[in-house]
Amino acid sequence: MLKACCSPRPRAFVARLDSCLESTRLARQLLRAYLAALPSGERYSDVAELLLGELFANAVQHSDAPDDRRIEIRFALTNGLLRIEVHDAGSGRPALRSASLCDERGRGLFLVNELSARWGCCPRVGGIGKFVWALIAPTAALAA
Repeated sequence: MLKACCSPRPRAFVARLDSCLESTRLARQLLRAYLAALPSGERYSDVAELLLGELFANAVQHSDAPDDRRIEIRFALTNGLLRIEVHDAGSGRPALRSASLCDERGRGLFLVNELSARWGCCPRVGGIGKFVWALIAPTAALAA
């Protein structure tokens, strides 16, 4: 269970999920619960859930890691930005590509690039796999 944190810096959240598309929904639910425990968490939720879903689905679909490897997700709020990370054991690196109007797929990283403050890909400690991260700024507060 997630708890609200009284310190100025909330704890990071880490979970390892099965490497299957069905786990994408669970990843978004875990993010939603994490954000619900933060005072202004709702200001990150729409963009964060969308981007986490895209990054997680990419890790499942494009990883060359064995099927029994799990995908790790991490969330942390630092300096007013939400950092989401998706770790997998695959060797491939994500790359932006242009999707035509007729393409039904291929826009995930475009969305990450357009909606995040910054994003990137780094090798994992120990040299097995990588993680893709995105920093998400809060949206403006809605007028009451």
